[in-house]
Amino acid sequence: MIVKIVNKSNNPLPAYSTIHSAGMDLRAHIDHDIELKPLERTLVPTGLYIELPVGFEAQIRPRSGLAIKQGITVLNTPGTIDADYRGEIRVILVNLSNEKVIIKSGERICQIIVSKHETVTWEQVAILEETKRGEGGFGHTGKK
Repeated sequence: MIVKIVNKSNNPLPAYSTIHSAGMDLRAHIDHDIELKPLERTLVPTGLYIELPVGFEAQIRPRSGLAIKQGITVLNTPGTIDADYRGEIRVILVNLSNEKVIIKSGERICQIIVSKHETVTWEQVAILEETKRGEGGFGHTGKK
């Protein structure tokens, strides 16, 4: 699949790190370091603009290494980029640690995953088909 991309940063294009990777890392494109204090959030530009085909979306997800090592995550996970969006990809990062964290230009800050999606048409009905599960949710099957 080919996706058109404009790169206004000096960073390399997103790329898969391994042959079976689902996501590609996005990098910060900033003029100066960003200091994120505990529980602080910020919008980080990437310098990237994409043109997705209709029927596809791009999801912005946290990087597991940043999450476990520094407490940095993407606040609206997953963030969705629609096929008709043409603005810069910017990422809402939040610091969930007890320490300040410095984000530097060129640093890998999140992952992007491109996925196919369906467009639905709602059919309003009076009742839904019964299932064994029914309304069970939020841990109704127990811990073990």
